[in-house]
Amino acid sequence: MLYPSIDELTAKAESKYILVTVASKRARQLRENSEMQVVRPKSKKFVGVALEEFISDELVHEFLDGRK
Repeated sequence: MLYPSIDELTAKAESKYILVTVASKRARQLRENSEMQVVRPKSKKFVGVALEEFISDELVHEFLDGRK
């Protein structure tokens, strides 16, 4: 079983697109030697760690509506 599950992740994010965007940006930061915000991640990969940060509320995003 994968952790975190897609159901838990989509419940926290407004859409799958936002989830993918936030996770990919954070994974890129982790790859470039940014400090992890979870103590003992279950995942060894950067995207998995980013998703674990998102589900544990360590990683938050702000939605800005740029439409006029």
